[in-house]
Amino acid sequence: MLNLEKLNLQVADDFDAVNRFLENQTAQQRVAWAIENLPGEFALSSSFGVQSAVSLHLLTQIKPDIPVLLVDTGYLFPETYQFVEQLTERLDLNLHVLRPKVSSAWQEARFGRLWEKGLDGLNQYNQMNKVQPMEDGLSERNVSTWFAGIMRSQSDTRKRINVVQKIRGRYKVHPLIDWNNRKVHQYLKAHDLPYHPLWEKGYVSIGDTHSTVPLSLGMSESDTRFGGLKRECGLHEETSSSL
Repeated sequence: MLNLEKLNLQVADDFDAVNRFLENQTAQQRVAWAIENLPGEFALSSSFGVQSAVSLHLLTQIKPDIPVLLVDTGYLFPETYQFVEQLTERLDLNLHVLRPKVSSAWQEARFGRLWEKGLDGLNQYNQMNKVQPMEDGLSERNVSTWFAGIMRSQSDTRKRINVVQKIRGRYKVHPLIDWNNRKVHQYLKAHDLPYHPLWEKGYVSIGDTHSTVPLSLGMSESDTRFGGLKRECGLHEETSSSL
């Protein structure tokens, strides 16, 4: 494995060169490089969505005790909670469940159904229920390097994301960034790993019950979340910026 010393680089000095190097590495090599060269503490975020078993398996094969951070909005599908329990037991995950400071019932009493109030309502909902709990979870654990399983092929908003970025003083690593659905399927099959149970019912992107629908004729993948108003829930919106 090639490290920064052999490259005669420092991350802050030539971030583009680091990403050019990582573009030519496998997902496993990217993870190993990041753990060797980037600062800890480390964490992996997961929504336990359709293809989440890939990143969970891949990361824990290299760092078995890595904290896995899941944001529980209180509106996840029953099948998602079951999937969380299934994968946690099978992969022996070091799972940490993050929750908003105000319960879903209290939020609805105070603000109403924010996801039904257009883009502004969705943004407020996502900030309260996803972005802030994740930021709190990362900060409380002093995470300096955050792994996420997003891919460029998932949406137009992700097409220009680098393997490694730095956001709000924290490194963010995307080992699967150049993967596609075919490669995901091959990995799941090779390691006998499951898709999310709702995959067989036509769901291609799974979030909250009130904002997720199965893919139907004439729809794009982005249309299945948030009524097509937006693709990102907020957790990865800042990944479009880099050093």
